[in-house]
Amino acid sequence: MYIHIHRSSTQKNKCTHMLVFLYMLIFINTHTINDTQHNQIQISKSVTLRTDVASVTSWSAPILWEGTFDPILIDSIYKQQNLMIATTVFALGKYTRFVKDFLESAEQHYFVGFRVHYYLFTDQPESVPEVKMGENRSLTVRKVQSLNRWQDISMGRMEKLEKLIENELASEADYIFCLDIDTKFYGHWGVESLGRLVGVIHPWFFDAPRDRFTYERRPESQAYIPVGEGDYYYAGAAFGGSLEDVHHLTKTCREQLHIDAANSIEAAWQEESHLNKYFLLNKPSKLLSPEYMWRDINESAAQIKVIRFSNVAKNYAEVRPNP
Repeated sequence: MYIHIHRSSTQKNKCTHMLVFLYMLIFINTHTINDTQHNQIQISKSVTLRTDVASVTSWSAPILWEGTFDPILIDSIYKQQNLMIATTVFALGKYTRFVKDFLESAEQHYFVGFRVHYYLFTDQPESVPEVKMGENRSLTVRKVQSLNRWQDISMGRMEKLEKLIENELASEADYIFCLDIDTKFYGHWGVESLGRLVGVIHPWFFDAPRDRFTYERRPESQAYIPVGEGDYYYAGAAFGGSLEDVHHLTKTCREQLHIDAANSIEAAWQEESHLNKYFLLNKPSKLLSPEYMWRDINESAAQIKVIRFSNVAKNYAEVRPNP
């Protein structure tokens, strides 16, 4: 299904020119990159910002780290566009306990000063706490069916996201981010993160060799990635991009999940395994460093100068409906 976004060509061109300028702030040396209209652009940047981390992929997509962009300048550029960022989270069962901290911390750090519409899917709408929203920021709560396996909860998200984009967001939002609810914001997460297709490098594997990535290794699964292949290991807890691209992602992953289910196969890490397969075949246009998806239980790392968003410590045996 083709998703038509009601944006004028003038707006698209304006967005393209702005993104080109953002890339000038990000790249350390001269790189050939793709803008949102898929044109090749040559950009030169002489100032060295970070030498301890890679700031660009082999396919010339930027990798965002602290020190590779100016958040104040970038925010000031994007504010001219009056963007709407849809943000989805799922809180089923005991995971409703994480809603308050997620929303309150998001209101302090997440796209501050921009229009944000949160969509919360839960089986307990009555348990959702009241959280004061800032100007042009809103929360919509959607009731969904309770499930007895956390694996099924994980795998069911793609279909709900696909339908949300089709039925509501196409005429409302400009970008969408899909986040886990058992998380908390600790620092700035702003429009520097916007892109056509955005993946977040998993905090467990950002400095690990590829042979340690926990890809799905069974050829019978649609999520299969052979040993020796793969670029990065991406976190299933955070991904986003334009409505068209995220719709294609969710639709593809939903279809692949259903094929696996029909063959009685469950990928090693459910939707995260399928997300990694998708990103292998459809390269993200922008990568966010583990600053944008840390884990409270992780030890500190020299490369991580700031923690922006983190998975909170919890007893999984206590909060999950099954092992």
